[in-house]
Amino acid sequence: MSVIQSKVIAESAQFKANREAHLGLIAEFRALEAKVRERSQQSAGRFAARGQLLPRERVNLLLDRDSPFLELSTLCGLGMHDDDGKDEVYGGGAIAGVGFVSGVRAMVLASDSGIKGGAMHPLGVEKLIRAQEIALENRLPFIQLVESAGANLARQSEIFVRGGRMFANLAKLSAAGIPVVAVVNGSSTAGGAYQPGLSDYVVMVRGRSRVFLAGPPLLKAATGEIAEAEALGGAQMHCEVSGLGEYMAEDDADGCRIAREIMASLAWNDNLPPAVERAFKPPRYDAADLLGIVPVDYRTPYDVREVIARIVDDSRFLEFKPDYGAMTVTGHAAIEGQQVSIIGNNGPIDANGSVKAAQFIQLSCQTNRPLVFLQNTTGYLVGIEAERAGIVKHGAKMIQAVTNASVPKITIQIGASFGAGHYGMCGRSFDPQFLFSWPNNRLSVMGGEQAAKVMTIVGEDAARAQGREPDHEKLAAFAKKISDGYARESTALFATARLWDDGLIDPRDTRRVLAFCLKTAVEGRRRITYPNSFGVARM
Repeated sequence: MSVIQSKVIAESAQFKANREAHLGLIAEFRALEAKVRERSQQSAGRFAARGQLLPRERVNLLLDRDSPFLELSTLCGLGMHDDDGKDEVYGGGAIAGVGFVSGVRAMVLASDSGIKGGAMHPLGVEKLIRAQEIALENRLPFIQLVESAGANLARQSEIFVRGGRMFANLAKLSAAGIPVVAVVNGSSTAGGAYQPGLSDYVVMVRGRSRVFLAGPPLLKAATGEIAEAEALGGAQMHCEVSGLGEYMAEDDADGCRIAREIMASLAWNDNLPPAVERAFKPPRYDAADLLGIVPVDYRTPYDVREVIARIVDDSRFLEFKPDYGAMTVTGHAAIEGQQVSIIGNNGPIDANGSVKAAQFIQLSCQTNRPLVFLQNTTGYLVGIEAERAGIVKHGAKMIQAVTNASVPKITIQIGASFGAGHYGMCGRSFDPQFLFSWPNNRLSVMGGEQAAKVMTIVGEDAARAQGREPDHEKLAAFAKKISDGYARESTALFATARLWDDGLIDPRDTRRVLAFCLKTAVEGRRRITYPNSFGVARM
């Protein structure tokens, strides 16, 4: 493989301007993430008085010390429903991520009960479902730390039907031979009672756990029965009488200890065939350069090879068909010893680039090589020449290849994600195992200026078809409204709030995130599990 020779001039004004713009965007989303943690931390006094740990403290105790933890969807629901996107930032009311527990790579999900009692919001439900999907696809044990006030009843119409998928997925995980462990740190009521109810191993916390389909107020309203919460659904009752609980913990810290012991006792890694460990060299160029290389304005061109040079081992890249469909860059490299196929963009995708990418994807599947998409495209090339070259049928070949690829797919959105280019470069609907965005990314059906021009032309043509002169002032105002709307709704923050990605990352962390995700995906493919028909039924 050839070493990519960087042509970056770090002293240039453009490089410095790019860097400052990126740093501003990074500071913005990091500040919002900090607000989520601060919002939960406001409950510290109340938790301490109850002898409880805060949700993030529980997660930290559960995870192996000094091990990596890839947190997901940190700004889920930003600016939506009760999250105002400014001061009241909730992160979906849950903490989710992939980390190590007793040496086992696992998905960890914790109710953020420091915020609104851990009540589930519509996007929080989607965050939980996405975490379960990742666990299923990558064969990750699913560990949930449960303390939730249940569904936000004021939002029930947006939660109830879709929320059933949370429970279906728990059953699917168990049936797939993937262990589900629940530590019930507090209340788990109504539909939430099925979170432990559908788990394989349940840890109750003495004097704190509450699990019931109907709590005392609802029970009285529904049947007239009067019951005290502990007797109705407390930890002791469930461990001694109902059999819902397998283990009794004395407090939150003890609950985390028991969960860790459960994971250690499963000998989960004994069923993992040994991996081939390959030595590797880091990139020859500093990852910090990425902030200066990539403009935050997608309309400013740059060479994606400069990005590749800073994320692959020894900056080596064997380019595939470099002179054919040159705006689509394809080639082989390695990331922390893992061989990968990389597809990147140096502009729109033309017919030749489409068929090159389709062929390259099929070759990657032939050799079981994971695909990494560095997505920065304004879409497929349009125009008379492009149509005559068969852009529709050739673009379709690329989309077919992406859709049906049999290897792990990981997408990083690093610039523009417009139109069908978002599809061909493995956007959210094409099932990448992980998809992260840089904070400069723009995602929409097309650029705002193009959308405004299209609507202006349509308006002018409609007026002339009716035999009248277009009202240019009115059309200009309408075009501005369209352009402003696109500018607002195409931002990376807007997208991540709606779970159109798995979270925002600092561009400088791209190699680290890719390496972690690749290891997770490849390990999941290698792992042997023992599925059953229905999942483990609670007896």
